[in-house]
Amino acid sequence: MTTTGQTRIQTRFQACAAEGRAALVTFITAGDPDFDTASAILHALPAAGADIIELGVPFTDPMADGIPVQLAGQRALKAGQTLKKTLAMVEAFRKAGHDTPIVLMGYYNPIYVYGVERFLSDAKAAGVDGLIVVDLPPEEDAELCLPALAAGVNFIRLATPTTDDKRLPKVLQNTSGFVYYVSMTGVTGGTIANYDAVGEAVARIKRHTDLPVAVGFGVKTAADAAAIAKGADGVVVGSSLVERIRLSLDVQGKATEKTVSAVTSLVSELAAGVRSVARAAA
Repeated sequence: MTTTGQTRIQTRFQACAAEGRAALVTFITAGDPDFDTASAILHALPAAGADIIELGVPFTDPMADGIPVQLAGQRALKAGQTLKKTLAMVEAFRKAGHDTPIVLMGYYNPIYVYGVERFLSDAKAAGVDGLIVVDLPPEEDAELCLPALAAGVNFIRLATPTTDDKRLPKVLQNTSGFVYYVSMTGVTGGTIANYDAVGEAVARIKRHTDLPVAVGFGVKTAADAAAIAKGADGVVVGSSLVERIRLSLDVQGKATEKTVSAVTSLVSELAAGVRSVARAAA
């Protein structure tokens, strides 16, 4: 595996492990429902209990996103969100003194249009720590993964229930930061049917890598988060958070005084769930 040196993502997972707990990874879509409100939510996430933040880059043709995240992307695009504005959100977050790791999650097309070299330079300067680009398989690592690693940006790969032991080494070859295990086949926003199967899958991945393994897709409540935290190094929650945003909006689809707290209150509940599961300190 190509290494990028010690990054904020690695440092944060190590800190959580030293506390004897999993990390809480929270997802929101940049610009949802508008730039200022999304920025306020982003700045509030660390105090609410987020250990790592995934910031979704809205895209017109998502493949892995369920309805809640699709709608969040549509709201953001309608409000004028761009990749450049997403990087500006991260830059402002860093200038405010936050050291919580940020991972941009999205699709390759906006990055390709922006220009890979320019994007990586601007992302690194803004304070982006990692990338999840769901439509670039390992066979296309030269497109973005390897340049990202060379720039000191972690490239996080997804593993799924259909990623068998023959395929897994290829998936992990240039992965850094952590491995994102998708708990189910299908898109975001589903329900986890078998927690034991998820735990077994995490254990299998760990036999192939020393990287932390975070589990996402289907984690909706503090109880879900606690169940996943028993075996995983990180718990990823996204659809439930963006759904909280949607439910807080007024009839015109605009943010209200309840929008930020609707998200942070759920993050606090999820953080309590994750922290309720004691693990052996690393």
